[in-house]
Amino acid sequence: MHEEIIGRILVDEDSLQQRVKELGQAVSVDYEGKDLVLICVLKGGVAFLTDLMRQVTIPHEIDFMAISSYGMGQRQSSGVVRILMDLEANIEGRDVLIVEDIVDSGRTMSYLLRTLGARNPASLCVCTLLNKAGRRVVPVPLDYIGFDIPDEFVLGYGLDLDEKYRNLPFVGVFKEAQPEQHRTAQR
Repeated sequence: MHEEIIGRILVDEDSLQQRVKELGQAVSVDYEGKDLVLICVLKGGVAFLTDLMRQVTIPHEIDFMAISSYGMGQRQSSGVVRILMDLEANIEGRDVLIVEDIVDSGRTMSYLLRTLGARNPASLCVCTLLNKAGRRVVPVPLDYIGFDIPDEFVLGYGLDLDEKYRNLPFVGVFKEAQPEQHRTAQR
């Protein structure tokens, strides 16, 4: 079914799971004895968060934020980021790790870091599954990176095409032969 939209598999399922395990181990060591909150950026980060939190061996909480920097029908970021759903937890004095599916331009992550930083956490770090540095417009610190990827439109493992294909167990590259209007924006 997905063969018509996937040009090639960029990161296979086994490689994803191995890297998520390594990231979970690193987070567990780095945050030992701290009050850790994993904040998932919806919707794309859910698959990554689910697997990552099972690999984090220390006590931690999770929370969710939904943000948008794209209006309806837009394929390019407007540069204006809006919070669609805010955290339930108070993060003041706590160690916060933002869990994101992909960072490309850096605009959304920069906004999140400023917004959450103003809430006075003890620490604020970023764990991204995919780093698309070739598209970076705003420099942002990334503390944990799953994979550095080229400037290609990717989907699967939480990343979508018109809200579909998030369930693919791998990260694939979108076939370039597809019409431009079907692409959804990545952050």
